[in-house]
Amino acid sequence: MTITHPDHETLRSALALAARAPSVHNTQPWLWRVGDKTVQLYADTGRQLSHTDPDGRDLILSCGAMLHHLQVAAQGLGWKPVVHRLPNPDDPDHLAAVEFRAAQPTAAAVRLGRAITDRRTDRRRYTSWEVPAAHVTAMVAAGAACGVIVHDIEDGGARARLTHAFERAAREHARDAGYEAELDRWSGRHAEPAGVPARSAVVATDPMTRSFADPVLPQSVLRDTEGTDRLLLLATAGDDRLSRLRAGEAASAVLLTATTLGMATCPLTEPLELPDTRDDIRTEVIGDSGFPQMIIRVGWAATSSEPLTPTPRRPVDEFVHRL
Repeated sequence: MTITHPDHETLRSALALAARAPSVHNTQPWLWRVGDKTVQLYADTGRQLSHTDPDGRDLILSCGAMLHHLQVAAQGLGWKPVVHRLPNPDDPDHLAAVEFRAAQPTAAAVRLGRAITDRRTDRRRYTSWEVPAAHVTAMVAAGAACGVIVHDIEDGGARARLTHAFERAAREHARDAGYEAELDRWSGRHAEPAGVPARSAVVATDPMTRSFADPVLPQSVLRDTEGTDRLLLLATAGDDRLSRLRAGEAASAVLLTATTLGMATCPLTEPLELPDTRDDIRTEVIGDSGFPQMIIRVGWAATSSEPLTPTPRRPVDEFVHRL
């Protein structure tokens, strides 16, 4: 008899691995419903950040990242996922239905699967080692395979304008008491089993580092005068729910590809959470060529830096239910 659907334990293992996906403030805003032939992804709007993410864009990006992580995890376990995005027009929170076909795992799929457990969000300074052009090409291609444009923001005017947008967003958020209170709830010493714990946050020393509560992660000690990171800006042709979901999948693809290449990464969204700074980035940085959805900082971590510990994750039974 041909097996056409993973057994319960295989699915549970794949979903537990996929839950390592990054999410805004590590809120893990997803819910999965497991049936006999499919698994269904829903946005958990009860975990939406009303001040940081009032329109739910970051929430959908986060769910897209987990959707891609699930595809990678399933492929590594010998299953080819077939994804139906936004399958129910009457339920906008129903983001995907996933079916599976038995398939032999490829070496590339196994490498990406290992990258899920290896990837960390590294908010520390990066070294001055150059990111090779071939690595940038591989990351851009990974995002493009998900239907998303990945802009390599090199040093110069575009990077300066992007940095200015980060500075403006940080100032606006610092004046927003609701945002600051929300940030305190989702970060610091008590951020378990969700949120950004103190051990994962550094003291903000540049405009691209978000100021989380009670940061205790030591900053990298570098002999380099300046770091040489790359900024990859992910943009979509549209700005609807499907575009944002695909952008989250592309972000996952870029992050995992970078991890397989040995690089450190940090997803960034703060200036895209405010309409004015997001519009400025769209116009001044990418020339109205799409809608900016996420920025990923990529570089080389200092070899002397301590390994990062995994951020906490919710128990599987909290976000996986039977249909």
